[in-house]
Amino acid sequence: MLTQSSTRVLEPADLGAALAVLQSAPVENAFVTARVQAAGLDPWRLGGEMWGWYSEGRLRSLCYAGANLVPICATPEAVRAFADRARRVGRRCSSIVGPAEPTALLWSLLEPHWGPARDVRAQQPLMAAEKPSADVDPDPGVRRVRRDEMDVIMPACVAMFTEEVGVSPLAGDGGLLYQARVAELVGSGRAFARIDDGKVVFKAEIGAATRQACQIQGVWVAPEHRGKGLSKTGMAAVLGYALAEVAPVVSLYVNDYNTPARAAYRRVGFQEVGAFMSVLF
Repeated sequence: MLTQSSTRVLEPADLGAALAVLQSAPVENAFVTARVQAAGLDPWRLGGEMWGWYSEGRLRSLCYAGANLVPICATPEAVRAFADRARRVGRRCSSIVGPAEPTALLWSLLEPHWGPARDVRAQQPLMAAEKPSADVDPDPGVRRVRRDEMDVIMPACVAMFTEEVGVSPLAGDGGLLYQARVAELVGSGRAFARIDDGKVVFKAEIGAATRQACQIQGVWVAPEHRGKGLSKTGMAAVLGYALAEVAPVVSLYVNDYNTPARAAYRRVGFQEVGAFMSVLF
C-alpha cells in the first residue's frame, strides 16, 4: 500500500477506486466517467492514461491524460503532482479542460513550459437541470437523427465545431476521427436535430451519459435562423429526451461571454452549478 503522497498511472485493477472518485462528483465528471465506464482503464481502450494521486494510501484525485488533460476532484497538492508528471512527459493533448479552480492552477504551472495557448476560456459556467421548465414548449420538430442522415448532419457538426473551437475538425486526418465520433452519437440515438427541407436548423447531442448524469454538447442553430428562439425550444426538446431516457440530471457548459445562450438555457430550466475552464492549443 502507498503510504505517502504519490502519483502513478492507474491500471485496470484500479477501476473500482477510480470510479468511486469519479462518482463523488457525477455532474462535473460525466464526460470522463462515461469514458471509463465504457472502456475501463486500459490506455489503448480509454484513449489515454489515467493518473492517480494517492494520499495516506488512498486514491484521492485523478487526471485523465489523453486528447484532453482533465484534472478530476484534484486538490492543489494533486494538481502540482499532475503538473510535474505532465511536464516530464511533454504535451500530448490538444486542450486542458476541467473545473475552473484546479484547471487554472494546472495551467499556471504548465504555461511556462507549454505556452502560449491558442485560447484560454477561464470561466465557462457549468449548468444543470433536473426538470424541464414549464415556460418553454419543446420544439416538436426536434427528433433523433437517423443513421441514413449522416450526410445531412455532418456539415452542421463541422460548422458548429469550427465556430466553437476556432479550427476545423477536418484538419489533420481529413475528419475521419470526427466523423466516426458523430456516427457513434447518431448510432447510439444521442444526436438530435430539427431538419427542414433537408437542412439542419437546430442540433445538439448528448455527448456523455452515465446513470447519474449526462452532458449535452454541440448546440447549434443555423445562422440564418438565429434570433428566432429556436435554441430555447430545441433545447427544451433535447432536455426532455435526456431526462426521460438517459439520466436524472442533465448538464452542459457554456462560454461566459455567450450571454444569449446562458439566458436561453436558464429559460429552459438549467441553473449554474459551477464553472469549467478550457485551455486550447
